[in-house]
Amino acid sequence: MDNSLNFELDNDALSGRLVIDLQALKTNYVKLAGLVGVAEAGAVVKADAYGLGAARIAPALYEAGCRKFFVAHLQEAASLKRYLPKDARLYILNGLLPSGEKFAAANGFVPVLNSLEQIANWAATARALARELPAVLQFDTGMSRLGLSGEEIATLLDDPSLLDGIDMQFVMSHLASADEGGSQQNVDQLAVMKASAQLFPDVSLCFANSGGIFLGGTYHGALVRPGIALYGGIPTDAATTRMQQVVRLDARVIQTRTVPAGTLVGYSGAHLTSRETRLATIAAGYADGLPRSLSDRGAAYFGETRLPIVGRVSMDSITLDVSALPSGTLKLGSLVELIGPHQTLEDIAAAAGTISYEILTSLGHRYHREYV
Repeated sequence: MDNSLNFELDNDALSGRLVIDLQALKTNYVKLAGLVGVAEAGAVVKADAYGLGAARIAPALYEAGCRKFFVAHLQEAASLKRYLPKDARLYILNGLLPSGEKFAAANGFVPVLNSLEQIANWAATARALARELPAVLQFDTGMSRLGLSGEEIATLLDDPSLLDGIDMQFVMSHLASADEGGSQQNVDQLAVMKASAQLFPDVSLCFANSGGIFLGGTYHGALVRPGIALYGGIPTDAATTRMQQVVRLDARVIQTRTVPAGTLVGYSGAHLTSRETRLATIAAGYADGLPRSLSDRGAAYFGETRLPIVGRVSMDSITLDVSALPSGTLKLGSLVELIGPHQTLEDIAAAAGTISYEILTSLGHRYHREYV
């Protein structure tokens, strides 16, 4: 049976277009690196580089000067390694699950050790291989998510042999409220981090995420690890430098119609028209990363004109009120803007009642992806 396709699929036939600006990404990295002085800037590329494609994002960041890349899971490091030069380092934020240690060691991955059990497993692997293995030691400074507690740190100090065979590259923690520049929790976490780091005076500090970069030099340490700011998001209300937009998203119109006043629109008749209304249905929905919470709240744009979403966001489609446009402006295949110069990533996230991280990491793979 011949299952090969006839002809090549034209990009204009796809449901939408997701443009990822690699030059803007590089510019954002250079800006952030410039804000931290002598500290080094790494990059967080977990969750497939926040949904934008780590295989393209990470090499672009390498070209901009980045050499340290943070992922969440071992399998992410394994997938990404082939796309980066040998001098790039991959750090695994969640550490390693049992049986992953030999694979990580063989491939030069650096786990972030979050518990005494992870430390014991990594040290045992080092003994079995008869060589030192690199690692990062994480402290829980007040987020209660990952990292060693004060009691576990005390255990290490009482028995330093627990770290035998481990080449400790950094001590680190994670800021829970860096998006709020005035949060007392930032100050409290910094105090705990400093006190904990002083117990390991020969090890460099890695503390600031995107938001932490804008909290000032006391948070930077030797290595910062920006994430959302690289991709054009606003990481904190304390941000003093605006990031360039990395993403543009447009969806295609699949049908237009005019309906009279009193017409129900969408599932469960969630919207009732109050006047004669021109509608356009676009080929994107919650399966493509546009949350149902945008229903009757969010909008798309055509040029300068805002086109409100009416009715519920469906799995594969969204209906817009396009009455503000001259009749016939939108046709089958026309593109409308969902993220771009008139509606930023932060704007659409706010309309959905969520955060830019969730929008980015949810963007689906049915769009034509174009890297520029």
